[in-house]
Amino acid sequence: MDAGERWIRFLRQYGPLPQNDNMFDEQIRRSASRLGVNPIVFKHPLEDEVLKVFDGSVTPRCLVLTGTAGDGKSHLCSQVWHQLQGDPDLWASNDVYFQLNPTINGRTYTLHVIRDLTAMPDDDDGARYTSKSALLVKLSSALFDASSDVLFLIAANDGQLIETWRKLGLVGDSQRARELFEARLMGDELAGPEPRLQFFNLSNVPSATVLELALDGLLAHEGWQACMSNPHADGFFGPECPIRKNFELLQTPLVRSRLLDLFKLCDFGELHTPIRRVLMLLANAVLGHPDARERLMLPRDVKGVLAKGTRYQASLYSNLFGANLSATKRESLEIFDYLGRFGIGQETTNRVDNILIFGVEDDNLKHYYEQLIANDPFYGGTERFRSAQRAYVEAPEATAGDRHDFLDMLVEQRRALFFKIPEELAAELKLWSLTVFAGAGEYLDEVARPLQAGERVGRHLVARLVNGLNRIFTGLLVSSERELLLATSLSFSGSRVSQLLEDRVAVSARGRPEKVDVVLRRGFPCLEVTLPNGVVRTLRLNLTRYEFLQRVSQGALPGNFSRECYEDILAFKSALLAAASAKATAGVADAGEELSFRLLSLDANGNPIDYVVEIADA
Repeated sequence: MDAGERWIRFLRQYGPLPQNDNMFDEQIRRSASRLGVNPIVFKHPLEDEVLKVFDGSVTPRCLVLTGTAGDGKSHLCSQVWHQLQGDPDLWASNDVYFQLNPTINGRTYTLHVIRDLTAMPDDDDGARYTSKSALLVKLSSALFDASSDVLFLIAANDGQLIETWRKLGLVGDSQRARELFEARLMGDELAGPEPRLQFFNLSNVPSATVLELALDGLLAHEGWQACMSNPHADGFFGPECPIRKNFELLQTPLVRSRLLDLFKLCDFGELHTPIRRVLMLLANAVLGHPDARERLMLPRDVKGVLAKGTRYQASLYSNLFGANLSATKRESLEIFDYLGRFGIGQETTNRVDNILIFGVEDDNLKHYYEQLIANDPFYGGTERFRSAQRAYVEAPEATAGDRHDFLDMLVEQRRALFFKIPEELAAELKLWSLTVFAGAGEYLDEVARPLQAGERVGRHLVARLVNGLNRIFTGLLVSSERELLLATSLSFSGSRVSQLLEDRVAVSARGRPEKVDVVLRRGFPCLEVTLPNGVVRTLRLNLTRYEFLQRVSQGALPGNFSRECYEDILAFKSALLAAASAKATAGVADAGEELSFRLLSLDANGNPIDYVVEIADA
């Protein structure tokens, strides 16, 4: 087996294999050693900050690494261990608890390293601790004792971290430590002396950042050069090899940028993807094929794939969405669930489908067809596609079963078009209408990126969001964009139709504090409302809520898109109403005075008007 084949065999270990659920970092290292190849390496975005805790440049502190499985906690623990000159053979064992006595800035500490809190046994065969609970109570006290020589490094999934400390009860400083961990997870600070704690939630690292690093690490691996240096003319890494083609596609700037956009949108949709899953996705994208063993190709499979004419089933464009996997497997992996939510392949426009179906003959569409389909004889304008295309045009009804074969090919081609349509045609061909989120491109280009660059969101977008809010807040087809209408009903604030006007909040009011704006809070776009009384309330403007408000602004009914979003917006309205009335209690009518209400209605153009209804005290 040559170096190129060993590399592909190793790359396969990153894919969606059953054994990749536990001890992933350790298994990858062992597999790399066994095959004599280097693993995919890149610096974790938090590595420098983690190593700084113990490098002597600052006073060392206790360190907690938390996040979801696959975020890189074990890898960072190993980096700290090696920095402090821990025994590499000891670290390579299956143990999860270690002790080290590093000397930092002339002071010797006892460092307790727990690289997997959940897997740590209750009792230690080596008698390094009497019980797991007693050790954790001891470590809890070290957090609040500035003179202590005890340090710890603990890696744990966020829920397991809190649950483990909750079970310790009220012994010693355990409850105090748990409250501290909970506050750090929420991004809050607790009052009182600063504890000896450095806390990193690895799930806060953007998945898009991880994707860029993983892509660079994968594409720069020396294993590819070994593949290039020994191609098989009619098989592995030859001109017709799908593994080679998928590798080359991942290198193209357009494919990379579109995939990166999807990951950014997942981040802004509050969908986190850990490092392990990103590497799995990339390995599957390159090696996926439904007929291969465990659905991932080996070099020896390529010749058979070409002989059977099933190269199209190895397409990177489909593998990125897990099309090579069984439905059960695909649904069990959150990354494919997240990417599947975009509906790429299922969503389309009439123009795109006309290009795919009639473009080869239609003079008005032919130049699109040639640029986007015919110019890709590998996965696009193949003889298989052209033959099915002709058959569908001549006889659109299904020849066997309930569905024409060409319709499945359309799904494949729409997915490919999402990664092929160049930026100069993106607006013309409505690129993002190939997804469920037609406003996703606008969200990226006109909301997220300007905010991250320190710029303001355009007033026209804020106006549209306000219009969407008004239609949900009132249940009426309001056309108002310059002010936010806070309305309720006689029953409760969450009523579908609310015509009792409580307040108006100007989007921009000179000389007054009230305003509505989209701002960045902790790196996330938020809709921020400053009420006339100066109280501020914010709503995280994730991708789904943005799409929801835009669609409602354009006339869609709230219940037609997302019931969850609808309830979120009504809850935001309730928070605004409560804040608006917080400083108005002094204005409640005394006994004997008239009660008055402002009743909201619309004129012929949808503009809000209100008139006062007075009720005399009988």
